[in-house]
Amino acid sequence: MENRQTILFNSLDKNDQQTTEDILRTVYNALEERGYNAIDQMVGYILSGDPSYITGHNNARNLIRRIERDDLVEELLRAFLKK
Repeated sequence: MENRQTILFNSLDKNDQQTTEDILRTVYNALEERGYNAIDQMVGYILSGDPSYITGHNNARNLIRRIERDDLVEELLRAFLKK
């Protein structure tokens, strides 16, 4: 008898499946590796939207741009307030 099970096709690559936390940690580490104050740089990006605050090292600039800034602020507030 022939195997006729449906196969699930997932078109997303591994990078598309990263969580917000994974992305933020990667960006943080990339900034630290380049000698920047990572928190200051990330705050600058969040407040201004200017991607030049984030290094291109380890694809950090492209990664952080995958997260909408307003969604990021909302998620950070929820985590801080544990809501």
